[in-house]
Amino acid sequence: MESAEIRRRWLSFFEKRGHTVVPSASLIADDPTLLLVPAGMVPFKPYFLGEVAPPHPRAVSVQKCVRTPDIEEVGKTTRHGTFFQMCGNFSFGDYFKEGAITLAWELLTSSVADGGYGLDPERLWITVYEQDDEAERIWRDVVGVPAERIQRLGMGPNFWSMGVPGPCGPCSEINYDRGPEFGPEGGPAVNDERYVELWNLVFMQYERGAGEGKEDFPILGELPAKNIDTGLGLERLAMVLQGVRNMYETDTLRAVIDRAVELTGVAYGAAGDSDVSLRVVADHMRTSVMLIGDGVTPGNEGRGYVLRRIMRRAVRNMRILGATGEVVGDLVDVVLGTMGEQYPDLLTDRRRIETVALAEEAAFLKTLKAGTNILDTAVTETKSSGGSVLAGDKAFLLHDTWGFPIDLTLEMAAEQGLSVDEAGFRRLMKEQRERAKADARAKKQGHADLSAYRQVADSAGPSEFIGYAHTSGEATVVGVLVDGVPAPAATEGDEVEIVLDRTPFYAEGGGQLADTGRIRLSSGAVVEVRDVQQPVPGVFVHKGVVQVGEVTLGAAADCRIDLARRRAIARAHSATHLTHQALRDALGPTAAQAGSENSPGRFRFDFGSPTAVPGTVLADVEQKINEVLARELDVTAEVMSMDEARKQGAIAEFGEKYGERVRVVTIGDYSKELCGGTHVHNTAQLGLVKLLGESSIGSGVRRVEALVGADAYRFLAREHTVVAQLTELVKGRPEELPERISGMLTRLRDAEKEIERFRAQKVLEAAGGLASAAQDIGGVAFAAGRVPDGTTADDLRRLVLDVRGRIPGERAAVVALFTVVNGRPLTVVATNEAARERGLKAGDLVRVAAKALGGGGGGKPDVAQGGGQDPAAVDEALAAVERLVAEAA
Repeated sequence: MESAEIRRRWLSFFEKRGHTVVPSASLIADDPTLLLVPAGMVPFKPYFLGEVAPPHPRAVSVQKCVRTPDIEEVGKTTRHGTFFQMCGNFSFGDYFKEGAITLAWELLTSSVADGGYGLDPERLWITVYEQDDEAERIWRDVVGVPAERIQRLGMGPNFWSMGVPGPCGPCSEINYDRGPEFGPEGGPAVNDERYVELWNLVFMQYERGAGEGKEDFPILGELPAKNIDTGLGLERLAMVLQGVRNMYETDTLRAVIDRAVELTGVAYGAAGDSDVSLRVVADHMRTSVMLIGDGVTPGNEGRGYVLRRIMRRAVRNMRILGATGEVVGDLVDVVLGTMGEQYPDLLTDRRRIETVALAEEAAFLKTLKAGTNILDTAVTETKSSGGSVLAGDKAFLLHDTWGFPIDLTLEMAAEQGLSVDEAGFRRLMKEQRERAKADARAKKQGHADLSAYRQVADSAGPSEFIGYAHTSGEATVVGVLVDGVPAPAATEGDEVEIVLDRTPFYAEGGGQLADTGRIRLSSGAVVEVRDVQQPVPGVFVHKGVVQVGEVTLGAAADCRIDLARRRAIARAHSATHLTHQALRDALGPTAAQAGSENSPGRFRFDFGSPTAVPGTVLADVEQKINEVLARELDVTAEVMSMDEARKQGAIAEFGEKYGERVRVVTIGDYSKELCGGTHVHNTAQLGLVKLLGESSIGSGVRRVEALVGADAYRFLAREHTVVAQLTELVKGRPEELPERISGMLTRLRDAEKEIERFRAQKVLEAAGGLASAAQDIGGVAFAAGRVPDGTTADDLRRLVLDVRGRIPGERAAVVALFTVVNGRPLTVVATNEAARERGLKAGDLVRVAAKALGGGGGGKPDVAQGGGQDPAAVDEALAAVERLVAEAA
């Protein structure tokens, strides 16, 4: 059974049994504590935490997931993979243990003809939490699993929580016996390689308190509404149903392995090391495509670094296997072919995915070359110092800074007769991981900080946003917080957070800045609102300062936003939509939105592009935007289902989380996007859009910045004034300015070159006199002195080398000249081969001089340069060099 069919059957089975099918959320987690979605229940976490009321009593999904903590184990075991699909069915206060258990058993053991997976019931083993008598009874007495195939395990494997205070509960796992060729008998408690876990049923029935680890926390009591969260690994089930030994040989990954075999000529199954590399390539390329498909771009931080790391591991393993050319394009094509049936958006977005992947491969191949050069230098330094082990910090630097894989460092060092301090490298890697884990733990504490807002949400319900239609309105204060803690009141001068039952204030989100304004209470109190956020979905928190009076719970409030600011932001937001569409028209679908910020009168828009946008293209985009403004197109918003929005061709932002009902903003016949922000009513209200330019903000991501309306006009007015001043200075017309200024700059550069040539000539004229005046110190010609102050470092170096060249080669010669530039002394020392044979090295001599000057220096044995802080010490430095020459002579 192919993976796509496994997925289809899963969704169909539960949909027929009253579950709402929920599409997979983006891999980009809508959670500040997560970079990427690591588990199937993550999109449902707000329901389990009580932050939001679940829209359905039952739900089913197949969620895309990425986990990378065990990335080094990928390819070595049968089960470790970075990308996987988690099939989940969920109950929010509906059915509980018996319902979850019987549904799972029915789907797994029903015949293929009846819509099930057709597994042999005799090969299924069950584990339950050691204290969960109820689950064991259901498996034994209701389902009919023999007692000898039910095993009780402890909290570690069979008790679940999120790692923070909140819901928790026992688990029950369904395991499949793959047979004696995979290990000894005894069930999953003895051998999890033979008895592979397929499905985990989590029974959320308790509330836990704070604590560390998987077991060290108190159980506070039973939950008022018990929930079900289950997860079945699609790849693991495919492994069983397709009769293969590991997940890498299932249909979606084996196709990538087969293409890698064609590209490298290395047979799969021929050798353990090459098999591991082939599996790494298959896993990592699939993960890369899925991440890029959801809008992640390679970078050096966060999820961008995750993508960059796995892509580079894939490319590196292809090199290990013998590939010499570019391979990513072929591998991406196979992944799109195998995953496109399950995720059609991948095929729609093929061009962008291929562009990003190919650009990263090209960048890494350059990095690989640079890293090789750095490694060669480190090897040379190690050998020259008599060492035979490359330092761990060198290997770590190559890995961490240049993305140079440790296995490549080991291999290349061995080729040159060196080993690597792997222990030192591992120690530094461990320290880095521990820092990352500590940071992650600190971020997780953020759950506790939201409890006050959840408390308001529980007692007052969600805030009603009326800001699309109104810029002012009456409301009631339903929450007051001071220093993040609920309070009965706030007085004059307090920084306060106010929650209203309804509000016209837009909370920051979707790239749009929050509204500001004033809230006046019936008591006469006035609050200046400076920011609005939604820390918990549906709860609008108005942050500001009490200017007059006292704010109390239950008070009636008159809310008025800063209308001029709102209108300026709305103009910027509508202009962002027009810019997005114009860029896609000019560059293609690869110019997908990667972020934005809409502020009063200006905006920035981030989009995908592997290269810089030519100025001519940017000018065309700007012209198109302003042409659309002149068409006076109406801007409308409509709420519809996600399916209907897709059918209408609405553009969705990568990584943004959308519900089943979405708001679609349409600008005439030109633009249609999913958007929750505020906009103008007609494009004519924008007045003018001026693009200021574009720049790179990361690999494959560009940023356009622009002004809108009066801000754009003021900018152009200033530009016009500058142009007018320049035309007056050059006595020409505006259109002649580029040519005339270019000519002036050319003449200026020519004049500077002539001055430089003249100065260098004058400096070099002194070379003959300095060479002839060289004194003899023990048979060494010593030419030294101070040249005119202001002589540049380059000129001083040329002069020193010229003087050295004028002294006969068979005679040992040392040249040391000094100057002062901008109040700082500078020296250059050179020696010829005869002097170096007598032990006189320029680097040693310049360090002596630089020390006397109060600075430092260095260089090669034949020529070196140094400097210092004390110009009065030049004579002392010259004498120090002369003494060292005399000692060596």
